Amino acid sequence: MRPEKHHADLRVTALVSIGKHPGSGRERRAGQDARAVELGMTLASDGLEVLHAGDPHAETLRSYAGMGLGILRVVEQDETADAVPALCRYLSQKLPDIILTGVRAESGESSGMVPYLLGEALGIPVVTGIADIVSIEGGEAHLLQALPRGQRRALKVPLPFIASVDMAAPAPRQSAFGPASRVRLENRASGVACRDEIRAQWNETSARKRPKRLQVVKAKTAADRFKAATAKSQGDGGRILRDKPASEMAQAIFDLLLEEGVVRSGR
Repeated sequence: MRPEKHHADLRVTALVSIGKHPGSGRERRAGQDARAVELGMTLASDGLEVLHAGDPHAETLRSYAGMGLGILRVVEQDETADAVPALCRYLSQKLPDIILTGVRAESGESSGMVPYLLGEALGIPVVTGIADIVSIEGGEAHLLQALPRGQRRALKVPLPFIASVDMAAPAPRQSAFGPASRVRLENRASGVACRDEIRAQWNETSARKRPKRLQVVKAKTAADRFKAATAKSQGDGGRILRDKPASEMAQAIFDLLLEEGVVRSGR
């Protein structure tokens, strides 16, 4: 462990939720939330707090504890309740230096709005989709934000702040059965009754696969059709426009929309 990343006096809270396997639908630890816990353990293993708003008897929470946690705190509330008011009330009592979350939950509404709503209510900055926290110096954190196509952006943000952890962050360690079975689940009353009436009326169904875009093949013979079906797709990978005039970047976007058929030329 690099010494510049670990801070004994740093207070970090990782917010976790109940995940759902995309294939089987079984409950599991959420992938992004587990990465948030892993990042928190790297930064401050002694000052890390793992917090969940929901059912304190959910056995899936122990999969987070199996990563090596001694205590996992649960703000008890109903499944249909809004988690944001309860989390705001709890976190505002003793605001941590860093609050880590996943980008979005794997079940429920999965809107990805929790970090933003918490940041607005607590009055602290929000950084989205981070891949790593490089160091913390002079009350500022140096972050790496994950961008498309494997790119990274270096950011500086003052403490305290909220950061949502992307799947590009380091993979979480495996969950061990022994620590998971011995963990102490500390139950806290939410103190806020905020029933989500709209969510209570939902009927959840399995998601349907989105149709894939088919390439139009103008082949005259069976051999040409077979060659087109088995040929490896050649993508140009797109272009990255940086520090270009606004008119040039706007024209590139317009040309792409024309090519994809989103808009039509008025000629």
